[in-house]
Amino acid sequence: MQAVGLQTHIWANNTRSIVLLAMFPVLLVLVLYGLQLVLMGFGIIPGSGGTLADDMALAAGMLGWTVPAAGVIAAVWFAIAYFGNQAMIDAMTGARKVERRENPELYNLLENLAISRGMRTPTLRIIETDQLNAYASGLHEGRYSVTVTRGLINTLNRDEVEAVLAHELTHVINKDVRTMVIASIFAGILSVMAELVFRGLFFSRGGRGNNKNAGPLILIGLAIAAIGFALAFVIRMMLSRTREFVADAGAVELTKNPDSMISALRKIEGRSTLKAPDEVQGMFLDNQPEKAGVMGLFATHPPISKRIEALVKFGGGRDSGPWSQQTYAPSTSVPSAG
Repeated sequence: MQAVGLQTHIWANNTRSIVLLAMFPVLLVLVLYGLQLVLMGFGIIPGSGGTLADDMALAAGMLGWTVPAAGVIAAVWFAIAYFGNQAMIDAMTGARKVERRENPELYNLLENLAISRGMRTPTLRIIETDQLNAYASGLHEGRYSVTVTRGLINTLNRDEVEAVLAHELTHVINKDVRTMVIASIFAGILSVMAELVFRGLFFSRGGRGNNKNAGPLILIGLAIAAIGFALAFVIRMMLSRTREFVADAGAVELTKNPDSMISALRKIEGRSTLKAPDEVQGMFLDNQPEKAGVMGLFATHPPISKRIEALVKFGGGRDSGPWSQQTYAPSTSVPSAG
Protein backbone atom coordinates (compact mmCIF):
# COMPACT_ATOMS: atom_id res chain seq x y z
CA MET A 1 0.00 0.00 0.00
CA GLN A 2 1.41 3.34 -1.08
CA ALA A 3 2.51 6.20 1.20
CA VAL A 4 0.50 5.54 4.32
CA GLY A 5 1.60 1.94 4.63
CA LEU A 6 -0.12 -1.38 5.23
CA GLN A 7 -0.48 -0.93 9.01
CA THR A 8 -2.38 2.31 8.50
CA HIS A 9 -4.86 0.54 6.23
CA ILE A 10 -5.25 -2.24 8.80
CA TRP A 11 -5.89 0.33 11.56
CA ALA A 12 -8.42 2.15 9.38
CA ASN A 13 -10.23 -1.11 8.57
CA ASN A 14 -10.39 -2.14 12.23
CA THR A 15 -11.70 1.28 13.28
CA ARG A 16 -14.33 1.17 10.54
CA SER A 17 -15.31 -2.34 11.61
CA ILE A 18 -15.93 -1.28 15.21
CA VAL A 19 -18.18 1.56 14.06
CA LEU A 20 -20.08 -0.63 11.59
CA LEU A 21 -20.55 -3.51 14.02
CA ALA A 22 -21.84 -1.05 16.63
CA MET A 23 -24.65 -0.24 14.17
CA PHE A 24 -26.07 -3.77 14.22
CA PRO A 25 -27.90 -3.32 17.57
CA VAL A 26 -29.40 -0.11 16.15
CA LEU A 27 -30.54 -2.02 13.07
CA LEU A 28 -32.01 -4.71 15.33
CA VAL A 29 -34.23 -2.09 17.00
CA LEU A 30 -35.14 -0.56 13.62
CA VAL A 31 -36.13 -3.92 12.12
CA LEU A 32 -38.03 -4.88 15.28
CA TYR A 33 -40.03 -1.64 15.17
CA GLY A 34 -40.89 -2.20 11.51
CA LEU A 35 -42.02 -5.76 12.17
CA GLN A 36 -44.18 -4.60 15.10
CA LEU A 37 -45.96 -2.17 12.78
CA VAL A 38 -46.59 -5.00 10.31
CA LEU A 39 -47.96 -7.24 13.06
CA MET A 40 -50.18 -4.40 14.27
CA GLY A 41 -51.41 -3.87 10.74
CA PHE A 42 -52.41 -7.54 10.48
CA GLY A 43 -54.19 -7.31 13.81
CA ILE A 44 -51.88 -9.77 15.60
CA ILE A 45 -50.79 -6.95 17.93
CA PRO A 46 -53.70 -4.78 19.14
CA GLY A 47 -53.63 -1.19 17.96
CA SER A 48 -54.45 1.99 19.83
CA GLY A 49 -57.83 2.45 18.17
CA GLY A 50 -56.81 5.98 17.24
CA THR A 51 -54.92 7.59 14.41
CA LEU A 52 -51.95 6.25 12.47
CA ALA A 53 -49.65 8.40 14.60
CA ASP A 54 -51.19 6.89 17.76
CA ASP A 55 -50.54 3.36 16.48
CA MET A 56 -46.93 4.21 15.57
CA ALA A 57 -46.40 5.77 19.00
CA LEU A 58 -47.87 2.66 20.64
CA ALA A 59 -45.50 0.44 18.65
CA ALA A 60 -42.57 2.63 19.71
CA GLY A 61 -43.66 2.32 23.35
CA MET A 62 -43.72 -1.46 23.02
CA LEU A 63 -40.00 -1.40 22.28
CA GLY A 64 -39.49 -0.89 26.02
CA TRP A 65 -40.19 -4.60 26.56
CA THR A 66 -39.80 -6.13 23.08
CA VAL A 67 -36.21 -4.90 22.70
CA PRO A 68 -35.05 -6.63 25.95
CA ALA A 69 -36.95 -9.77 24.92
CA ALA A 70 -35.37 -9.71 21.46
CA GLY A 71 -32.03 -9.01 23.12
CA VAL A 72 -32.32 -12.19 25.18
CA ILE A 73 -33.23 -14.23 22.10
CA ALA A 74 -30.38 -12.63 20.16
CA ALA A 75 -27.96 -13.36 23.02
CA VAL A 76 -28.95 -17.04 23.04
CA TRP A 77 -28.56 -17.23 19.25
CA PHE A 78 -25.22 -15.42 19.45
CA ALA A 79 -23.94 -17.85 22.10
CA ILE A 80 -24.97 -20.87 20.03
CA ALA A 81 -23.45 -19.41 16.88
CA TYR A 82 -20.31 -18.24 18.71
CA PHE A 83 -19.44 -21.69 20.02
CA GLY A 84 -20.79 -23.65 17.06
CA ASN A 85 -19.84 -21.35 14.18
CA GLN A 86 -17.19 -23.65 12.71
CA ALA A 87 -19.50 -26.67 12.69
CA MET A 88 -22.20 -24.54 11.05
CA ILE A 89 -19.82 -23.23 8.38
CA ASP A 90 -18.50 -26.75 7.68
CA ALA A 91 -22.06 -28.02 7.26
CA MET A 92 -22.91 -25.15 4.88
CA THR A 93 -19.81 -25.54 2.70
CA GLY A 94 -19.03 -29.25 3.02
CA ALA A 95 -15.56 -28.59 4.45
CA ARG A 96 -13.71 -31.33 6.34
CA LYS A 97 -10.66 -31.23 8.57
CA VAL A 98 -7.34 -32.41 7.08
CA GLU A 99 -4.49 -33.84 9.12
CA ARG A 100 -0.82 -33.40 8.24
CA ARG A 101 -0.46 -37.02 7.08
CA GLU A 102 -3.17 -36.58 4.43
CA ASN A 103 -1.42 -33.69 2.66
CA PRO A 104 1.91 -32.91 4.30
CA GLU A 105 3.09 -30.39 1.69
CA LEU A 106 -0.06 -28.29 1.89
CA TYR A 107 0.00 -28.48 5.69
CA ASN A 108 3.68 -27.51 5.78
CA LEU A 109 3.04 -24.45 3.58
CA LEU A 110 0.46 -23.18 6.06
CA GLU A 111 2.57 -24.11 9.07
CA ASN A 112 5.67 -22.31 7.74
CA LEU A 113 3.66 -19.14 7.11
CA ALA A 114 2.23 -19.28 10.63
CA ILE A 115 5.66 -19.87 12.17
CA SER A 116 7.04 -16.87 10.27
CA ARG A 117 4.54 -14.73 12.18
CA GLY A 118 5.02 -16.50 15.51
CA MET A 119 1.46 -17.77 15.66
CA ARG A 120 -0.22 -21.11 16.17
CA THR A 121 -0.98 -22.93 12.90
CA PRO A 122 -4.70 -22.75 12.02
CA THR A 123 -6.58 -25.97 11.36
CA LEU A 124 -6.53 -26.95 7.68
CA ARG A 125 -9.77 -27.90 5.91
CA ILE A 126 -10.65 -28.96 2.34
CA ILE A 127 -13.87 -28.75 0.34
CA GLU A 128 -14.26 -31.47 -2.31
CA THR A 129 -15.24 -29.33 -5.31
CA ASP A 130 -13.63 -28.39 -8.61
CA GLN A 131 -14.30 -24.69 -7.95
CA LEU A 132 -11.34 -22.52 -6.90
CA ASN A 133 -11.80 -20.73 -3.59
CA ALA A 134 -10.64 -20.45 0.02
CA TYR A 135 -11.60 -18.78 3.28
CA ALA A 136 -10.49 -18.36 6.88
CA SER A 137 -12.80 -18.82 9.85
CA GLY A 138 -12.72 -18.90 13.65
CA LEU A 139 -13.00 -16.45 16.52
CA HIS A 140 -9.89 -16.83 18.65
CA GLU A 141 -6.42 -18.38 18.91
CA GLY A 142 -6.57 -22.16 18.76
CA ARG A 143 -9.89 -22.12 16.86
CA TYR A 144 -8.81 -20.45 13.63
CA SER A 145 -9.13 -22.46 10.43
CA VAL A 146 -8.07 -22.06 6.79
CA THR A 147 -10.15 -23.86 4.16
CA VAL A 148 -9.26 -24.44 0.51
CA THR A 149 -11.07 -26.26 -2.28
CA ARG A 150 -9.80 -29.37 -4.07
CA GLY A 151 -9.99 -27.48 -7.35
CA LEU A 152 -7.69 -24.77 -6.01
CA ILE A 153 -5.10 -27.33 -4.89
CA ASN A 154 -5.21 -29.16 -8.22
CA THR A 155 -5.07 -26.03 -10.41
CA LEU A 156 -2.62 -23.69 -8.66
CA ASN A 157 1.10 -24.33 -8.41
CA ARG A 158 2.97 -24.40 -5.12
CA ASP A 159 3.81 -20.67 -5.01
CA GLU A 160 0.23 -19.71 -5.92
CA VAL A 161 -1.23 -21.96 -3.23
CA GLU A 162 1.20 -20.42 -0.74
CA ALA A 163 0.02 -16.95 -1.78
CA VAL A 164 -3.63 -17.94 -1.21
CA LEU A 165 -2.80 -19.43 2.20
CA ALA A 166 -0.91 -16.22 3.07
CA HIS A 167 -3.94 -14.17 2.01
CA GLU A 168 -6.20 -16.15 4.35
CA LEU A 169 -3.63 -16.10 7.14
CA THR A 170 -3.52 -12.30 6.82
CA HIS A 171 -7.26 -12.24 7.53
CA VAL A 172 -6.52 -14.18 10.72
CA ILE A 173 -3.59 -11.96 11.72
CA ASN A 174 -5.60 -8.77 11.16
CA LYS A 175 -8.63 -10.21 13.02
CA ASP A 176 -10.71 -9.80 9.84
CA VAL A 177 -12.03 -13.32 10.20
CA ARG A 178 -13.37 -12.62 13.69
CA THR A 179 -15.11 -9.47 12.48
CA MET A 180 -16.70 -11.28 9.53
CA VAL A 181 -17.92 -14.18 11.66
CA ILE A 182 -19.48 -11.80 14.21
CA ALA A 183 -21.07 -9.74 11.41
CA SER A 184 -22.47 -12.97 9.92
CA ILE A 185 -23.94 -13.92 13.30
CA PHE A 186 -25.59 -10.50 13.65
CA ALA A 187 -26.99 -10.73 10.12
CA GLY A 188 -28.27 -14.22 10.90
CA ILE A 189 -30.07 -12.91 13.98
CA LEU A 190 -31.90 -10.32 11.85
CA SER A 191 -32.81 -12.94 9.25
CA VAL A 192 -34.10 -15.43 11.82
CA MET A 193 -36.18 -12.75 13.53
CA ALA A 194 -37.82 -11.73 10.26
CA GLU A 195 -38.42 -15.35 9.23
CA LEU A 196 -40.10 -16.19 12.54
CA VAL A 197 -42.43 -13.18 12.27
CA PHE A 198 -43.40 -13.81 8.65
CA ARG A 199 -43.92 -17.52 9.29
CA GLY A 200 -46.21 -16.50 12.13
CA LEU A 201 -48.13 -14.24 9.77
CA PHE A 202 -48.51 -17.06 7.26
CA PHE A 203 -49.82 -19.60 9.74
CA SER A 204 -52.07 -17.10 11.49
CA ARG A 205 -53.53 -16.04 8.13
CA GLY A 206 -53.52 -12.44 9.45
CA GLY A 207 -56.49 -10.13 9.41
CA ARG A 208 -57.78 -11.19 12.81
CA GLY A 209 -58.08 -7.61 13.95
CA ASN A 210 -59.90 -4.66 12.49
CA ASN A 211 -57.35 -1.86 12.52
CA LYS A 212 -58.47 1.02 10.33
CA ASN A 213 -54.81 1.96 9.81
CA ALA A 214 -53.87 -1.55 8.65
CA GLY A 215 -52.75 -0.60 5.14
CA PRO A 216 -50.44 2.28 6.07
CA LEU A 217 -49.06 0.37 9.08
CA ILE A 218 -48.10 -2.63 6.94
CA LEU A 219 -46.54 -0.48 4.22
CA ILE A 220 -44.59 1.70 6.67
CA GLY A 221 -43.51 -1.32 8.71
CA LEU A 222 -42.30 -3.21 5.65
CA ALA A 223 -40.43 -0.12 4.43
CA ILE A 224 -38.68 0.37 7.79
CA ALA A 225 -37.79 -3.32 8.06
CA ALA A 226 -36.53 -3.33 4.45
CA ILE A 227 -34.30 -0.33 5.17
CA GLY A 228 -32.88 -2.13 8.20
CA PHE A 229 -32.12 -5.28 6.22
CA ALA A 230 -30.62 -3.25 3.37
CA LEU A 231 -28.33 -1.37 5.75
CA ALA A 232 -27.27 -4.67 7.36
CA PHE A 233 -26.35 -5.98 3.90
CA VAL A 234 -24.41 -2.81 3.05
CA ILE A 235 -22.50 -3.05 6.34
CA ARG A 236 -21.48 -6.65 5.62
CA MET A 237 -20.45 -5.66 2.12
CA MET A 238 -18.32 -2.78 3.39
CA LEU A 239 -16.68 -5.00 6.00
CA SER A 240 -15.52 -7.63 3.50
CA ARG A 241 -14.94 -5.52 0.38
CA THR A 242 -12.15 -3.26 1.68
CA ARG A 243 -10.34 -6.05 3.51
CA GLU A 244 -9.53 -8.05 0.40
CA PHE A 245 -7.09 -5.41 -0.85
CA VAL A 246 -5.28 -5.42 2.50
CA ALA A 247 -5.22 -9.24 2.62
CA ASP A 248 -3.74 -9.35 -0.90
CA ALA A 249 -1.05 -6.91 0.21
CA GLY A 250 -0.49 -8.97 3.36
CA ALA A 251 0.02 -12.09 1.25
CA VAL A 252 2.73 -10.28 -0.71
CA GLU A 253 4.34 -9.15 2.54
CA LEU A 254 4.41 -12.75 3.83
CA THR A 255 5.61 -14.44 0.63
CA LYS A 256 7.59 -11.60 -1.01
CA ASN A 257 6.05 -12.81 -4.26
CA PRO A 258 3.41 -10.51 -5.79
CA ASP A 259 3.47 -12.38 -9.12
CA SER A 260 2.17 -15.58 -7.49
CA MET A 261 -0.74 -13.74 -5.85
CA ILE A 262 -1.60 -12.18 -9.19
CA SER A 263 -1.42 -15.45 -11.14
CA ALA A 264 -3.46 -17.19 -8.42
CA LEU A 265 -6.20 -14.56 -8.75
CA ARG A 266 -6.14 -14.94 -12.54
CA LYS A 267 -6.70 -18.68 -12.26
CA ILE A 268 -9.44 -18.21 -9.65
CA GLU A 269 -11.23 -15.56 -11.74
CA GLY A 270 -14.58 -16.91 -12.97
CA ARG A 271 -14.01 -20.30 -11.31
CA SER A 272 -14.80 -19.53 -7.67
CA THR A 273 -18.54 -20.23 -7.30
CA LEU A 274 -19.38 -22.01 -4.04
CA LYS A 275 -22.89 -22.58 -2.73
CA ALA A 276 -23.32 -21.13 0.74
CA PRO A 277 -25.49 -18.55 2.55
CA ASP A 278 -24.66 -14.91 1.79
CA GLU A 279 -23.24 -14.46 5.29
CA VAL A 280 -20.63 -17.17 4.60
CA GLN A 281 -19.87 -16.11 1.03
CA GLY A 282 -18.62 -12.77 2.35
CA MET A 283 -15.72 -14.70 3.93
CA PHE A 284 -14.55 -16.30 0.66
CA LEU A 285 -11.35 -15.39 -1.17
CA ASP A 286 -13.53 -14.40 -4.11
CA ASN A 287 -17.28 -13.95 -4.37
CA GLN A 288 -18.47 -12.33 -7.57
CA PRO A 289 -22.07 -12.26 -8.83
CA GLU A 290 -22.73 -14.63 -11.73
CA LYS A 291 -23.85 -11.69 -13.86
CA ALA A 292 -21.78 -8.52 -13.96
CA GLY A 293 -23.20 -5.04 -14.39
CA VAL A 294 -25.26 -3.30 -11.75
CA MET A 295 -25.12 -6.33 -9.44
CA GLY A 296 -21.36 -5.88 -9.22
CA LEU A 297 -21.95 -2.72 -7.21
CA PHE A 298 -23.51 -4.84 -4.46
CA ALA A 299 -20.84 -7.57 -4.45
CA THR A 300 -19.14 -8.35 -1.16
CA HIS A 301 -15.76 -8.45 -2.93
CA PRO A 302 -14.04 -6.03 -5.31
CA PRO A 303 -13.54 -7.31 -8.89
CA ILE A 304 -10.42 -9.43 -9.29
CA SER A 305 -9.23 -7.03 -12.00
CA LYS A 306 -9.17 -4.20 -9.43
CA ARG A 307 -7.29 -6.35 -6.93
CA ILE A 308 -4.70 -7.26 -9.55
CA GLU A 309 -4.39 -3.63 -10.58
CA ALA A 310 -3.59 -2.73 -6.95
CA LEU A 311 -1.00 -5.51 -6.72
CA VAL A 312 0.70 -4.31 -9.89
CA LYS A 313 0.65 -0.66 -8.83
CA PHE A 314 1.56 -1.00 -5.17
CA GLY A 315 3.16 -4.44 -4.96
CA GLY A 316 5.36 -4.30 -8.03
CA GLY A 317 3.82 -7.43 -9.53
CA ARG A 318 3.41 -8.41 -13.16
CA ASP A 319 0.11 -9.40 -14.75
CA SER A 320 0.09 -11.82 -17.70
CA GLY A 321 -3.61 -11.27 -18.33
CA PRO A 322 -6.57 -13.68 -18.12
CA TRP A 323 -5.54 -17.26 -17.47
CA SER A 324 -5.65 -20.12 -19.90
CA GLN A 325 -3.70 -23.35 -20.12
CA GLN A 326 -1.45 -21.70 -22.70
CA THR A 327 -0.93 -18.40 -20.87
CA TYR A 328 0.99 -19.78 -17.92
CA ALA A 329 3.71 -22.35 -18.28
CA PRO A 330 3.00 -25.68 -16.53
CA SER A 331 4.42 -25.82 -13.04
CA THR A 332 4.49 -28.16 -10.09
CA SER A 333 1.26 -28.18 -8.11
CA VAL A 334 0.71 -29.14 -4.52
CA PRO A 335 0.16 -32.92 -4.25
CA SER A 336 -3.52 -33.70 -3.77
CA ALA A 337 -4.58 -35.99 -0.99
CA GLY A 338 -7.10 -38.61 -1.89
